[in-house]
Amino acid sequence: MNSAKKPLDPVVKIGLTVLVGGFLLIGGGMFLSRPDRSIPPFSIGSQHGTTVAIHVPAWTSDPEIETLIRRFRKIGLESHDFRGMKIQPTTPNHPNGLYQDITLYIFSNAGWTEPDTLDRYLRSIGTLEDLTFLQEFKTAARGGFVYRDGYTEGWLGPIPTNQENLDQQNIQVLFAGRKT
Repeated sequence: MNSAKKPLDPVVKIGLTVLVGGFLLIGGGMFLSRPDRSIPPFSIGSQHGTTVAIHVPAWTSDPEIETLIRRFRKIGLESHDFRGMKIQPTTPNHPNGLYQDITLYIFSNAGWTEPDTLDRYLRSIGTLEDLTFLQEFKTAARGGFVYRDGYTEGWLGPIPTNQENLDQQNIQVLFAGRKT
């Protein structure tokens, strides 16, 4: 019995080369086209007019959320074009641009970003109805961002009930005002 190994057929060698090369090309392409890793992954849960509810994974840390909020600020101050951040135009008929007014709320529980939930929150603002729901919605937020014609405001923590006693509301203001 002859135990010498037969060399691989040239067709098999070519096939294996194509297979391995294909995987290397796919892997290299995925690496080169990967999303921005400097901000945490997020998705737009819902959008109603100028208000947007954003979902981040539950394991997202406060410093990562701060990085995301600061990225929104950078875009607001430089180009105020949030299409690259997956947000639909908030002021489509405004003569100065598509994003002259935008409010973002960031949640780690996707249930708070559902369209019905955001609509319920917006309908409840300023009414005496649904006060418990309003408080739960505000408390569930992990942070937020506002852009209005060059004014930016960003915070970590729940949605502020008022602008006084922010420390008591457990809110960390990251920035507020116009860039000078």
